[in-house]
Amino acid sequence: MITYNVLIVLLIFAQPCPNINHNNVHAARYSQYSLESLNTLLAMRLLQVDSDGKLSLNEFWNDKPPYAILSHTWGVSEVLFQDIGNGTAKNKDGYVKIEFLAQKAAERGLRHFWIDTCCIDKSSSLELQTAINSMFQWYRDAAVCFVYMADVFLGPQHGNNTASWEVAFSRSRWFRRGWTLQELLAPTSVEFLSAGIGAPLGDKKSLERHIVEITGIPAKALQGQDLHFFSIDERMRWAQNRETTREEDEAYSLMGLFGVFIPILYGEGKQRAFERLREEIDKRSKDPSSSKGNFCLHSC
Repeated sequence: MITYNVLIVLLIFAQPCPNINHNNVHAARYSQYSLESLNTLLAMRLLQVDSDGKLSLNEFWNDKPPYAILSHTWGVSEVLFQDIGNGTAKNKDGYVKIEFLAQKAAERGLRHFWIDTCCIDKSSSLELQTAINSMFQWYRDAAVCFVYMADVFLGPQHGNNTASWEVAFSRSRWFRRGWTLQELLAPTSVEFLSAGIGAPLGDKKSLERHIVEITGIPAKALQGQDLHFFSIDERMRWAQNRETTREEDEAYSLMGLFGVFIPILYGEGKQRAFERLREEIDKRSKDPSSSKGNFCLHSC
C-alpha cells in the first residue's frame, strides 16, 4: 500500500515540464518538499547471515539494531543489490568483502552489517537520493566502521615489519577518494584492516598521527569535535586532494560535512553542483570568514 507521503513524492517526479531547465525544476521541487523529510521515507537495509548460512537483507525504519559498517574503495566486480536477491552474489569478486565484514561483525557480537555496494538499490533515483543524504548519519550511528585497505598488505609474504605497511598505508587509494572523507570523520569507532587476511593495522586513535600527516585533518576533528567548530574553508581543504568517479560527487560527498542536503542531479556538471552546495551552505552558515562564490576543489 502506498502511503500519502510516498504518493506525493511520486507525483513530484511524474509531472513533465516541457521547454524549461529540468535540473532547476527538480531542484526547486526538492526545496519545496524538504529533503530531510524525504529521508524518512527510506528504510535502512542491513545484511545478516541467516542460520542456514545464506545472506539476507532486512529493512529497518526507526529502531535499528547495532550494526557494523564497511568503508572501502570500489573494485571492478562488486556485489550489487540485485545480486543478493537473485543469488549471484558469490559469483562476484566483491563477495570477499561481504564475507570479511560478516566475520568482523560476528567477532564483535553484531548480527547486522552494512556495505554501500549492495544495501542500496541504485536503480532507483529516489532511493539513491535519500541514501546519499542519509550516508553521514548511517556511518555516524554505526557501532564500528571497518576500513578495508585493499592496497595495504600485512603478512609473512609481504613483510610484517611496521615500516613496510605504514608506507603502503600512507599511499593508499582510500585516502584519495571523495566519499571516504565522511567515512573517516562520521563514525566514533574506525578500525583499519589489511587486504587479504584482514589483519588489524590500528584504529583512528592509535593511527591518529599518521592520519593527520596524510590528510591534513586536525586531530580534534578525528577525535569527534563537532565539525561546525571548523571553518567552511578549512573543511573544504580536507577534500582538495580527493577524487570521485562521477564529477558531481566531489560536491555531493561533502553534504554531510556541512550538514546540508541538495538534490542529486547527475549530468549537471561539477561546477553547478558546487554552486548549489555553496548556496545551501551559505543559507545555514554563520561563518563570516568563509570565502564566497565558486569553490570547486579541482578545475571546473
